[in-house]
Amino acid sequence: MSIQWIAVIGTSVLAFALKYVGHSVPPKWLAHPRITRINALIPIVLLTALVAINSVTVKTKIVIDHRMAGLAVAITALYFKLPFPVIVLGAAVGSAIAYHFGH
Repeated sequence: MSIQWIAVIGTSVLAFALKYVGHSVPPKWLAHPRITRINALIPIVLLTALVAINSVTVKTKIVIDHRMAGLAVAITALYFKLPFPVIVLGAAVGSAIAYHFGH
């Protein structure tokens, strides 16, 4: 068995164990106000990190390109509280226009 398979199996066992332990946490602990606030922020932080990494990096380099135009359109649409599909389409169109005129 190769080291990669050992790593895959080990990671799978660890993921299962963490999920099992997570389901075993008493509801009383999860109802604590601090835990509730932290749990509400986790998806926002993860999505923000994903957008940041995918917007300004190519492999290991930081770049400013057409994706920043799409991000600017999305931020503007969010400011005006537009519906989510409009935000996504606007960002895609803004990025495509910047890409077209940038090349």
